[in-house]
Amino acid sequence: MPPPLHEDRATASPEPGAVDALISQTRQLRGKVDAVRREAAAEDEDDPQLRWQRALCDLAVHQLDDLGAHLGQLRDGLPAAGEAPAPAPPPPPVPGRALGRAGSAEWDLVTDGVHWTEELYRIFGRTREDGPLTLDELPSWLFAEDQQTLTASVTGCLVDARPIDCEFRIVRPDGAVRTVHMVGEPVLDAAGATAAMWAVLRDVSELRRSQRTLRETGDSVQRERQTAQAERRLAVELQQSVLPPWRGSLSFPRDGGPTTVDLAAHYLPSSTVALMGGDWYDALQLPDGTALLTVGDLTGHGVAAASGMAMLLGALRGMAMTGLDPAPLLGGLNQVLDSSAQPSLGSALCCRYRPEDRSLVWAQAGHPAPLLFRDGTGRLLDAPEGMLLGATSGARYGQATELLHPGDLLLLHTDGLLPGRTAAATDPAAAVRRLLDLGPRFAAARTPQECVRIVVEEFGTPEREDDACVLVARFH
Repeated sequence: MPPPLHEDRATASPEPGAVDALISQTRQLRGKVDAVRREAAAEDEDDPQLRWQRALCDLAVHQLDDLGAHLGQLRDGLPAAGEAPAPAPPPPPVPGRALGRAGSAEWDLVTDGVHWTEELYRIFGRTREDGPLTLDELPSWLFAEDQQTLTASVTGCLVDARPIDCEFRIVRPDGAVRTVHMVGEPVLDAAGATAAMWAVLRDVSELRRSQRTLRETGDSVQRERQTAQAERRLAVELQQSVLPPWRGSLSFPRDGGPTTVDLAAHYLPSSTVALMGGDWYDALQLPDGTALLTVGDLTGHGVAAASGMAMLLGALRGMAMTGLDPAPLLGGLNQVLDSSAQPSLGSALCCRYRPEDRSLVWAQAGHPAPLLFRDGTGRLLDAPEGMLLGATSGARYGQATELLHPGDLLLLHTDGLLPGRTAAATDPAAAVRRLLDLGPRFAAARTPQECVRIVVEEFGTPEREDDACVLVARFH
């Protein structure tokens, strides 16, 4: 049943102790949420996930502020007409933000009297000398597009005794725009006719602003996530279209003659899906009967790194077909990167195997040296000089020759294979020891594919920092 007129309305207050306990719990929860918000604010401002977290915490803090203020009003009870409400102890302040406020109003249709609580004057930016707004004056304070909503709600309340629940924006005398949420109900006389309208008006400007920020940051996070997923799919497709699609061991030569080299390779992805990089492996049988083996890594991640890797690998294949040795090959790749529209750095390892004398000619550009395994024992080959690709114009690269024995096994890899890249930079020997320790297992393996599986079992952990490639060649 609707309440009687304001001046006759009894105000039943709940037990003060229960409300005080709720206020205390609300303050404690607000302090914890605000601590989480400050922690998120101290992190990277450009991280969309953290922006979303901060917006969500801001929204929760606003709602807890409002809850604390409302519980304070509930504890103190409704003030009598003309009496200012006792102020509730404020929650801990948040710099630069006004708290949500609520005030009540009653418009008496019999006497044309209007009663506003003190808080409602503050919401509208008016003083008691200005006086409260009548129902006829109220729409003129609203945005034009919101006036019809308020008029329809008030008419439904006064004519059809329907409760009010609407929201609108007002422009205060100081030019500030506030969003106000209004709930109310008709007050009926003894005959059942509408004698007055009573309402609670709440300033929800900051709450709505936080909700908009939350939606916008959530949409931004979703868009960036979708973009990242699309870029990763594109990078994966580009990488898969360029790297040799080996599903087992590969043999050279491929014209039916006696096998001189058995090959297998594998790409190990990073544990972070965003880190699809520019690593490659490749093997080519050249027109003169020699074989080119290569691995490399272009700096960067995503589509840019994958497309750069495709460009560089295409250039390497083309130059290799002309018969260039590994050192001039790397010089050509360096020139390609140096003259690229988007300069970047890369490392590479090129090996050329000559079956007629079982010689391996190789060169490196800032890349880990090959590991040679013979009779179950491995060693790291001594690397000739060579700086990173793209580091300087006109770079020259050294070249080394290694005579191989039948049954020798060569392992090439990119630097992402070894765990703890910081440790690898300070102690290379210790970093490759785990690979060298695999020598006896390699000797027992029947095919290079089995050797690759051994490497993947040993180094293919879920916590991989970077992507990597490994290529294994066994010589006959």
